[in-house]
Amino acid sequence: MSQRYTIDFEHLGMPDLAVVGGKNASLGEMISHLAKLGITVPGGFATTAEAYREYLAHDGLAARISQELSRTNVDDVAALTRTGARIRAWLQAAPLPAALEQGIRSAYAALMQQSGREIPVAVRSSATAEDLPEASFAGQQETFLNVRGIERVLIAVKDVFASLFNDRAIAYRAHHGYDHAQVALSAGIQRMVRSDLGASGVMFTLDTESGFDRVVFITAAYGLGETVVQGAVNPDEFYVYKPALAAGKYPIVRRNLGSKASMMVYAGDEAGAKSVKTIEVSADARARFCLSDAEVLELAKQAVIIEHHYQRPMDIEWAKDGADGKLYILQARPETVKSRAGQKLERYELKQRGPVLAEGRSIGQKIGAGTAKVIHELGEMQRIEKGDVLVTDMTDPDWEPIMKRAAAIVTNRGGRTCHAAIIARELGIPAVVGCGDATRKIRDGQQVTVSCAEGDTGHIYAGKLAFERSEISLDNMPKPPLKVMMNVGNPERAFDFAMLPNQGVGLARLEFIINRMIGVHPKALLNFEAQAPEVQQQIRERMAGYQDPVSFYVERLAEGVATIAAAFAPQPVIVRTSDFKSNEYANMIGGRQYEPHEENPMLGFRGASRYIADSFRACFDLECRALRKVREDMGLENVEVMIPFIRTLDEARQVTELLARNGLKRGERGLKIIMMCELPSNAVLAEQFLEYFDGFSIGSNDMTQLTLGLDRDSGVIAHLFDERNAAVKAMLSMAIQACRKHKKYIGICGQGPSDHPDLARWLLEQGIESVSLNPDTVVETWLYLAGDAK
Repeated sequence: MSQRYTIDFEHLGMPDLAVVGGKNASLGEMISHLAKLGITVPGGFATTAEAYREYLAHDGLAARISQELSRTNVDDVAALTRTGARIRAWLQAAPLPAALEQGIRSAYAALMQQSGREIPVAVRSSATAEDLPEASFAGQQETFLNVRGIERVLIAVKDVFASLFNDRAIAYRAHHGYDHAQVALSAGIQRMVRSDLGASGVMFTLDTESGFDRVVFITAAYGLGETVVQGAVNPDEFYVYKPALAAGKYPIVRRNLGSKASMMVYAGDEAGAKSVKTIEVSADARARFCLSDAEVLELAKQAVIIEHHYQRPMDIEWAKDGADGKLYILQARPETVKSRAGQKLERYELKQRGPVLAEGRSIGQKIGAGTAKVIHELGEMQRIEKGDVLVTDMTDPDWEPIMKRAAAIVTNRGGRTCHAAIIARELGIPAVVGCGDATRKIRDGQQVTVSCAEGDTGHIYAGKLAFERSEISLDNMPKPPLKVMMNVGNPERAFDFAMLPNQGVGLARLEFIINRMIGVHPKALLNFEAQAPEVQQQIRERMAGYQDPVSFYVERLAEGVATIAAAFAPQPVIVRTSDFKSNEYANMIGGRQYEPHEENPMLGFRGASRYIADSFRACFDLECRALRKVREDMGLENVEVMIPFIRTLDEARQVTELLARNGLKRGERGLKIIMMCELPSNAVLAEQFLEYFDGFSIGSNDMTQLTLGLDRDSGVIAHLFDERNAAVKAMLSMAIQACRKHKKYIGICGQGPSDHPDLARWLLEQGIESVSLNPDTVVETWLYLAGDAK
């Protein structure tokens, strides 16, 4: 009889989905099948769907609910609110069936006896249609944490049952075609993990923005996990590369330090059934990652085990117990948005720019525009009309009925796995979360454009700006007559770009990583103690979460390169070492004191001349350390190294010797060293330069301006800039023929081939091996070249 109403998790599995819902069935499945593989799930028990239906049978409750719902228009927010409140009141007033109450009491007593003492539990919902592959009911119903004592447990179970008729749950089922009467609820009563003393979060077995499935994406914050799920905090983020994890290499390719301003903890017995509170996190704790590398790796391993068992991408909640130091899995469900994405490429591009009002983490890659409605509380939600931009502090599931009306969503708080982010992905609308002060900076009624099409950082611009949407099918792409590679500088877009058809990265620039992810002159980091106090403070703020200034530079650089290399592996990724000019380096934090003033930096202290100079060599050594870490420690040996702006053969000799001294010796561990062929001297002496390198990548921009003796930034003579000029083509031809003669790599990175189809055709005839293009022109040029080859 007891199993009719309650069942221990250890006796459950996925075949019991109709009995206890997706969440509880999954908990049982993991306890039954994955414990031996190291997956630790807190124990507990579930009430059954039959118990819930028996509860609704009291006093004709089910029929009254059905009748009430049948006459409610869920798009009428006021009517929906009245109906939801009325049904929940009926449910909370109804008594639990005596047999169900006794079953809960017995199961709870057994759980306490097993624990050896009275312990707090979580009471969670698990709908019978929840977490099926084709739908996500995550967060639709209530969860109650730190529930102590059987009487409070019984109250919480009734509250969970009633939450099946929260406004958002009613609206969600109606909009997705689920019959209300066919959805039943199971309550899961689970031992609490003391993450209030530790940390918790969510992880996905793919990248939530691009669908790239070779990483585990982990979010983490201090305290109970509700703050991460709700979006009340901006969490730490970690990306773990699965192939490196499996190979025993260092697999954390990227880390982002979140602000983690608050944490949810136990409030004590006096607070009632929902006895939790939110407190501030200390400044010292906020400046640290809340997980160690070892803990990140352990979580990633567990995520991969769970994904392998379920044979699909998974969305997993986890917690670290601060009392015993162990990591626990709280629930696992199928990821339901990116794993269903098709083979169509959808691209959004802003055609204008305006003043930036606010910025935060971008969700998706779309653009939306409309009238901003700044909403401070749920009672104002009827102000949102179709096509408006919802601007608020944070959202929770109660907001869902209006979120589908919005053209875009903007929040002050939250990370990539918060409620607003999850719902925005499901609805297919852009969202920018974690802006900090969007509700203050954006005026109610103001026309705004929300852009998530520019990388990890989403921008909210003043005004309704023009943008363009395009869609291209990637099915059955024809074979091109040469390698089509990509130019990638922003690691934040690498997973997204890797979804495009490609044959690797012909130019991975370090400038974006150094400028945006580091932002400090490397000499200022090497000489940190000598910096002025205000510069030291700026550096400390930048390097939060990292051990010391030099480690910060090396590790951030390695993370940026590794993210690009992992995205495109096993295809080659040609990484060009830094090619900043003196004026660009001077603009970095602490940089002005270390850089000369030059009248024409384009022709000054840059490239190989800089690397081998005594004044910069120690900085170049740091770049080499980062590249070695990526290749050796992370196992990403698809990384090749490219040296820019080599003026003389002596520079070629010195820079390759310097690379070798730094552990980047040509030929070792398959390492290829490529030279950027961008000066006339490189083409004229091509065969001699090739003695030091494994090939050339032609930099057509510099080659054109230096061959023709013009400044491409000068508007007066800009019309003369043309890669198709006979003199320029003569230089390109010399470089290509030298590489062909010596059977070495020859490619071109630049817009010339995509801007000028006749140049692309000429390069093909000359024997060019690859073209490397900006991502926005890859598909178009690929199709053009493939068609031209027929």
